Amino acid sequence: MPGFLKTLHKKAEDWQIAFNSSFGDDISTPRGRRLARLHTHVVDHAFLRKIWHNTHQLSPEAWRGNQPDPKRIARLKAMGIRTLLNLRGPSAFGVYLFEREACEELGLTLVDHALDAYTLDSRAAYLRLFEIFERIEKPFYLHCKSGADRSGLAAALYLLDRQGATVERAMRELSLKYAHRKRSRAGILDHLLESYAADTRAAPMPIRDWFASRYDREAITADFEARRRRGRGRHP
Repeated sequence: MPGFLKTLHKKAEDWQIAFNSSFGDDISTPRGRRLARLHTHVVDHAFLRKIWHNTHQLSPEAWRGNQPDPKRIARLKAMGIRTLLNLRGPSAFGVYLFEREACEELGLTLVDHALDAYTLDSRAAYLRLFEIFERIEKPFYLHCKSGADRSGLAAALYLLDRQGATVERAMRELSLKYAHRKRSRAGILDHLLESYAADTRAAPMPIRDWFASRYDREAITADFEARRRRGRGRHP
């Protein structure tokens, strides 16, 4: 990319970041709530989630999906859901503020635990997720933004840890069915599970124990990046 195009691209990115953070962080006044709703639809693409929920049941005690709005949160409560597990982490903006408000008004528990879709998280972050699966009130609904990548990995880890699923079964939670694209940067999540399967093939080990004793974020990331480079080399 020529230098001037890189400069224009950087300026456009900087403008977008500034615009995205310039409003939508107050729901305490009528005007603030209007702006927060606008932010939720324009910046967080909530208008797409009005018709596409990406919601699927994992077990009698667990569901997965995309970011719910307050109306959907009320419907989740009517389904019997007691806890929402937010894999995006807390935010200062409308989408999170409205979710937290709805949970408080409906008597639901909101648990925030941020995961990344395009890079691997720390050992502590994954072990914390297993602890959350164990202790939260059930049934629960886990979600990220689109319900594709972070939700897919969390669903797979839940099935491995709490439901005794095989790796093959768990990996189906990361598929195009849920809008997950293995050939994108989010493919590192598939590679994580593939690495677990390969490392424990000769000596099986529960997923939680593997994270506690053998998980190597740097090595798995380096191997994934090397495979991506080789893949790009085959398709110039």
